[in-house]
Amino acid sequence: MGVDELLEHYLAGERNFQAAELREAELVNATLREINLSQADLRQARLGKTNFSQADFSTADLSEAILWGTDLSEATLYRAVLRDVDLSGAILRQANLSEAILAKASLCGANLEAANLERAVLFEADLRPTADHQTNLGSANLRGVDLSYANLSEALLHQTNLDGAKLCRAHLGRGMRHGLPTDLSDASLQGADLSYANLRGAILVKANLRGADLTGADLTGANLQDATLPDGTVKH
Repeated sequence: MGVDELLEHYLAGERNFQAAELREAELVNATLREINLSQADLRQARLGKTNFSQADFSTADLSEAILWGTDLSEATLYRAVLRDVDLSGAILRQANLSEAILAKASLCGANLEAANLERAVLFEADLRPTADHQTNLGSANLRGVDLSYANLSEALLHQTNLDGAKLCRAHLGRGMRHGLPTDLSDASLQGADLSYANLRGAILVKANLRGADLTGADLTGANLQDATLPDGTVKH
């Protein structure tokens, strides 16, 4: 199915385009709310600035797709493949990204507030801020996520669930662009792997680090006031 045919059917009221072949398709600045593109092939597609709110991309392959500034709020991306995808500035509030593959994805300045990324893979993902926006992961579910080697400098992770997350050698320190600290206040990091992570200047006020692995982690200048440490003691 070509893009023109898809748009024609969508405007006629059809929403089910499951398993559509749309590799390298161009759907920029379109409105495709509630569309079903589960299992679709969208590799290298150009989808910037399109409204995909409440859309279904379950198990779809979006590897190397361009989705900058795209609205994916409340969208379902369960087990979607998003390797090397550009989601910079995208809106992913309350989106379901559980078990999605986001290895080497760019999420700079994206809004992931209250999103579900449980058991997602974000190996070497880039979550640094843009010139205008910090990456917002506040209240998101990142339980068991793999963020090894990811760059989360200056990210907003207030009240985020990172229990059991893999953050080995992740960059969670003060950023270079705006000089702001990464905000992990009230975050839950129980049993998380923070070995050799950069947490320089990070805000960890009231964070729960019970059982976390901090081997080799750099906590220089980090604010751990009222945080629960790996051994269960509270830092005052």
